[in-house]
Amino acid sequence: MTWRDHLPYVRGKLLRDEPLAAFTWFRVGGAADALFIPADADDLANFLKAVDPAVPVTVLGVGSNVIVRDGGVEGVVIRLAGRAFAGITVDGQTVTAGAGALDAMVAKASAKAGIAGLEFLAGIPGTIGGALTMNAGCYGAETKDVLVSARGLTRTGQRVDYAVADFGYTYRHSEAPADILWVEAVFEGQADEPDAVMARIEAITARRETTQPIREKTGGSTFKNPPGHSSWKLVDDAGWRGRLHAVTGGGAMFSDLHSNFMINPGEATAADIEGLGDTVRADVLAKTGVQLDWEIRRIGRRAD
Repeated sequence: MTWRDHLPYVRGKLLRDEPLAAFTWFRVGGAADALFIPADADDLANFLKAVDPAVPVTVLGVGSNVIVRDGGVEGVVIRLAGRAFAGITVDGQTVTAGAGALDAMVAKASAKAGIAGLEFLAGIPGTIGGALTMNAGCYGAETKDVLVSARGLTRTGQRVDYAVADFGYTYRHSEAPADILWVEAVFEGQADEPDAVMARIEAITARRETTQPIREKTGGSTFKNPPGHSSWKLVDDAGWRGRLHAVTGGGAMFSDLHSNFMINPGEATAADIEGLGDTVRADVLAKTGVQLDWEIRRIGRRAD
């Protein structure tokens, strides 16, 4: 008998040994010991209160900025999917969004309501929960610039409320406890003409189309920008743009279009992708003395 034989009753979906590759943009990785897709926030809170506190819990959003390792993920993987976590409401210049809402959809809903300031979210291929966790941003704006507050759950299912100041945000980093499961966020923008806001969103979308490999199996930006440097240029200058690197599978590479975006060109394994990143980090450090830090999350167990 193990903890998986004593999982609590849920109203959502609770699946054992569920493959996770299909839930990630890289399309690689092993299975979760258990995958929980809660029906709503109450279902999630009740599950967290009831499940053995020693069981690891990992949140997986839309899978756009993560490598799930080939050996799968220990414990319970929680995916906030469906209407209960994707709602977006507007009140004046305030936008409230569920943690499972796509960043781009929040940007578009804001534009439709004539709210400016959230346009940058259209350039982030993830969910609001991920944006809260890492202070996601692009094109000169970050989550902290528009966030008012957020609601989450602790590992034991207790509600917590954070004002933006409580996060202690810096570049791609939050001081909030890593085990908080964010459920909802409140943002504030400024009034503007809907057509003008949408035009700026369309410009961001067009820029992404021409400069990023968004049609590929990718994970978004691989490395954070070190102070005074651009990660893409460090990778490019080290000779890694478009160079195939294999560890256990068909190989991964940094995109010809944008050399801070790793791609799975076909049959890569998670070991190929993570191995490429680590190899490039070591190479850049040796050649330049600059340390590249991962922006992509790596979760789970390496395969034997």
